[in-house]
Amino acid sequence: MTPNLVGYKKFPFTRLLFSLITGILIEWYLQIYLKTILFVFIFACALLLFYTFLSLSQRFILRWLHGLAILILVMTFGATIMYVKDIRHQPDWYNNNYTSTSPVLVTIEEPLVVKTNSYKALATVNAVYNNGRWQQTNGKILVYLKKEEIHPQIDYGTQIVIQKPLQEITNSGNPGGFDYKRYCLFHDITAQVFLKENEYAVLPTKNINWLDKTLFTLRDVTINALQQNIPDEKEQGVAEALLIGYREDLDKDLVQAYSNTGVVHIIAISGLHLGMIYAAMVWIFSFFKQNRTSRIFKAIIILFVLWTFTLIAGAVPSIMRSAVMFTFIVIGDLLSKRSNMYNALAASAFCMLVYDPFTLWDVGFLLSYAAVISIITFQKPIYNWLYYQNKLLDKVWGLASVTLSAQILTIPIVIFYFHQFPNFFLITNFIAVPLSGFILCGEVILLALSFITSLANLIGTLVDYMIYWLNSFIENINTLPIAVWNNLQLSVFQTWMLFGIFICVCIWLMLKSSKAFITSIAFACMFFISLSFNYTERNQQEKLIVYNVPKQCAIDVIQGNHYSFTGDSILLQDGFLRNFHLKPARVLYRTEPATTNALKENQVTNMDGKKILLLTQSMPRQKYQTKIPVDILIIAHNPRIYINQLQQAFDCKLIVFDSSNPLWKIQLWKKDCDSLHLRFHSTPDDGAFVMDL
Repeated sequence: MTPNLVGYKKFPFTRLLFSLITGILIEWYLQIYLKTILFVFIFACALLLFYTFLSLSQRFILRWLHGLAILILVMTFGATIMYVKDIRHQPDWYNNNYTSTSPVLVTIEEPLVVKTNSYKALATVNAVYNNGRWQQTNGKILVYLKKEEIHPQIDYGTQIVIQKPLQEITNSGNPGGFDYKRYCLFHDITAQVFLKENEYAVLPTKNINWLDKTLFTLRDVTINALQQNIPDEKEQGVAEALLIGYREDLDKDLVQAYSNTGVVHIIAISGLHLGMIYAAMVWIFSFFKQNRTSRIFKAIIILFVLWTFTLIAGAVPSIMRSAVMFTFIVIGDLLSKRSNMYNALAASAFCMLVYDPFTLWDVGFLLSYAAVISIITFQKPIYNWLYYQNKLLDKVWGLASVTLSAQILTIPIVIFYFHQFPNFFLITNFIAVPLSGFILCGEVILLALSFITSLANLIGTLVDYMIYWLNSFIENINTLPIAVWNNLQLSVFQTWMLFGIFICVCIWLMLKSSKAFITSIAFACMFFISLSFNYTERNQQEKLIVYNVPKQCAIDVIQGNHYSFTGDSILLQDGFLRNFHLKPARVLYRTEPATTNALKENQVTNMDGKKILLLTQSMPRQKYQTKIPVDILIIAHNPRIYINQLQQAFDCKLIVFDSSNPLWKIQLWKKDCDSLHLRFHSTPDDGAFVMDL
């Protein structure tokens, strides 16, 4: 058997990890009470106690009972951690004492982030004023400060008292859209507030953590050094993202190009960066004599370099995760056992999930571990497919085998989360990864020599040229007509089936196992049967979607596998807006653009017996002899109308106010609808409107 595929029993930590993950998932999706978890814990302890009183022969027969009890204990441990880490279950959560009239004391937890019309910052709610006294609390909110009215002293550590009611964080409700509310909850953020100058008071006190302050200072120094010595803004943004993961200055179209070509991991500070540093350190130490002392010294130096870089990069969660993972890899390598590499990975994942169980839903976490496990397992067998006597060709094939092996376990995750597959990933990674390594080294040297202005400018110009070449290469590949396989949609079940197909096919190729081949065929059959059901449903679907896009009108009429768009032209021109707000629904329903427009403005459209009217202009004041029957009346672009006027003109079953209307006017319309007992739906308040036709 291949050493990479040794028996499952040689990886005991993987069983503990799976049990921990099971407990985390059960608690999140079933929301089990702590008393129930405690009952299961007592049951597992009773099993262990029962096992200890058995005779030796009985213990041998029932040895599985001992392992089962331990796995149940770990599972309850995972469920308990998940329960405790959920901010909503903590007794000092600010919302337990908060009312809409309660002033709150908050601390700004990061330097202000510049937005188009405001400044944004994360803040911790330290106290809530309730029942005549300040009560100590916990929890986080997002604070938005109007640019023209911001107080000059607000920065990291500033404490302010907010007198405006906090707003619950909500999702757009667009089908297939990003679950922003859950994302915020996973980071203990449960509310937001938009402040003007007279709605908060800045206190003279500051609440500063010295480590966070140091990390922010290091980040600011790094960004300042890069911006001063790298001439072009576009290249500056890439340099900041590549070195420290700072993405605020990145060009959005460039990010999409990196994503489409399969190299977005380069500008998302991750395991790749630490992996390059780790590989460089291992290569350097390969020239030294190998003995126990040198191996211990090697491990210490590598860990020191990895964690130093982590701190310089601001210790952001993604790189902290990678640092922990590589720390366990170094320890596993130090133990000189191949199987320990898998155990080290499982142990690092176990520790990270204990610290933050919400990491399980982080796509970066999933991709990092999938890629590393895939490389460890499949790189050597793939490398052995071809043999080159020429050393240069051998190195090229070695790099290609790493890239190919990394895709095996990451492809299903990429398709499930990003709904696309970069067809030229092998070419782009072959060029971009080594070049990004040189750029990273250049940036580190630039920082080290930034106090020598002339030399720093020279290095900065060289780094600028290398980033320009990298960007140009990526953008040129992205313009190719088949650069990306788009609009891929997989369910959770189909994703697991795809995992099964890939893994079983690899086992079949590596071990010549006929059972693995038969199992892969079974997985493939289930995958394609499920997919065929989805396509059958798609061909029969008919839907009306009024999207929730701030200040824009966006409507899709879906008929079978085609959609017809009616709305503002900016959504056709701005790729970022279209991909963020509209594309997820179109991918979810597996649709393509239609050649005709199904919905006309200010005309009643009949769709399968449903009469729909998109009203975008004012109505003349007149008396209507008969009411026009309308099933759905969509009001867009802020027409000058009155609800009682609509009631006189239309026999309407439902009125939809879309997001292109001002919020204040929607609130007035809603009050009129309530008084006239008319049904309505407001996309800014209730999310996107979706109806089967």
